[in-house]
Amino acid sequence: MQTIVYYTTGILVLSVFIFIWLERKFPYTKGMPIFRDGFWVDLVWYTFIQSYFLKIFIFDYIIMPLDRTWHLSSLHMVTSWPVAVQVLFFLVVHDFYIYWFHRAQHHSKLLWRTHEAHHSNKEVDWLAGTRSHSLEFLINQTVEFAPIVLLGANPIVVPIKALLDAVWGMYIHSNIDVRSGKLQYFINGPEMHQWHHSNDRAVFYANYSTKFAIWDWLFGTAYLPGHRKPDEFGLPYDYPRDYFLQHFFAVKRVDEKRLAAKYPLFRAYHFSRQGITEWVKRRWRGTKSVVEN
Repeated sequence: MQTIVYYTTGILVLSVFIFIWLERKFPYTKGMPIFRDGFWVDLVWYTFIQSYFLKIFIFDYIIMPLDRTWHLSSLHMVTSWPVAVQVLFFLVVHDFYIYWFHRAQHHSKLLWRTHEAHHSNKEVDWLAGTRSHSLEFLINQTVEFAPIVLLGANPIVVPIKALLDAVWGMYIHSNIDVRSGKLQYFINGPEMHQWHHSNDRAVFYANYSTKFAIWDWLFGTAYLPGHRKPDEFGLPYDYPRDYFLQHFFAVKRVDEKRLAAKYPLFRAYHFSRQGITEWVKRRWRGTKSVVEN
């Protein structure tokens, strides 16, 4: 089990570098910097801190207590299946769920509050998919991994499924000019999902699929206008840039600049955060110049 975790982690890290290289080589939106606006919030808060603590909470305080109470995993409902079949089964079933839950989030004002953070990036790249409100993350990850454990799947299915989700999430959000052709009718990619993140009312209720684009084509929510690209990404209204305010914004609409002007402590936090980000950017530019010269 530990070996498969090492392998999947290695593949995930390698995938990051491949996606970054492909984005530089074949950009969907040209001129997007590696450290685009919101990069550090997505990497530090959403990718590392939030996902780490919430996964501990999901497995240790939701899934395992459920299994200790109901002993469902001891029934070994899918244990005898080949591992490849188990992975495929949970991949398809979870993806079908995600399509409908994602669709509900765009139609419900209440659920939209848990999803709007995911659409708030003005620049969409391999990392943008990690921006997900903690409640949305909690719901989707529990629904994803609880059946794997409770139905008695092979333990290695969890890291394999997690790897496939992470890599595919990076792929569909990646700033890569992909032309899938007829494959896009079955397998989802950046062509359709980049449109889903555009600030365009025509696609607000379209392209909900994650891995299998066939759900959108089957249920009439597909939008793929040839080779034309979105003019703008993100939300049609102002959205906080701070991780904590992004969560608070789901409960109460606030203006980040007004809070900074009104409260000295928040102003100090706000500008120190900006200062650290700018320092990192300057260091990166300096390092990059040295390497190029």
